[in-house]
Amino acid sequence: MNHGNKKNSLGRKNKHRKSMLSNMASSLIKKKRIFTTLAKAKVLRKYIEPIITKSKSNTTHARRRAFFYLKDKKAVSNLFDDSFNKVRKRLGGYTRILRSGYRNGDNSIISFIELVDFNENFYSKKIKTTRKRRKKNIKVDNGSNK
Repeated sequence: MNHGNKKNSLGRKNKHRKSMLSNMASSLIKKKRIFTTLAKAKVLRKYIEPIITKSKSNTTHARRRAFFYLKDKKAVSNLFDDSFNKVRKRLGGYTRILRSGYRNGDNSIISFIELVDFNENFYSKKIKTTRKRRKKNIKVDNGSNK
């Protein structure tokens, strides 16, 4: 039975999973987009969104809590930098997961997880919603073909 097992262990022990998630989270904060498997991306979303929420208050306590999870000084300084002001204004939903294909070796689903406010290309595309109808060629028979 599966009572009380809400987290996805990703086939790893506890310390390995925590270090992997902290490395992936710090890479996501530094690079704004990383490629990984779909299962890891879903677990990373649950891991990093509370950290970003705690970074809204720029206090020493918030910085120390972020460093406890990320274990990377550069990532923490990027998280509390002025470039993350767009992210801090959001009420939630800081990350986006998009599937990008399958891995050749084991055919697992590869996706990329990105921070929503740093992808300008996603919002710059204008999608046409109007449709044009074709003009029908109407043949006029004036009766001269008898």
